Amino acid sequence: MALLLAAGSLSAEGGFRRYARLGRDLRSLEERNAKLGAENQRLKLEVQRVRTEPAALERAARENLGLVRPGEIVFNLEAP
Repeated sequence: MALLLAAGSLSAEGGFRRYARLGRDLRSLEERNAKLGAENQRLKLEVQRVRTEPAALERAARENLGLVRPGEIVFNLEAP
């Protein structure tokens, strides 16, 4: 009887296969969480730089907002 229950647990969706799938999902989510944590830390440092360093603020304004100084000419070079 115990062998039948063990075999059923191994093959049933709610048994061992579900446990294994949840383990894979957990590892995947932990990896994604680590990547997002690193990205979050990078963004926090960038915000701190923009708040304290004028050069970082200017770079962010140029890159993100497309701002230029008066008299500057911008050339956009795009690959064909």
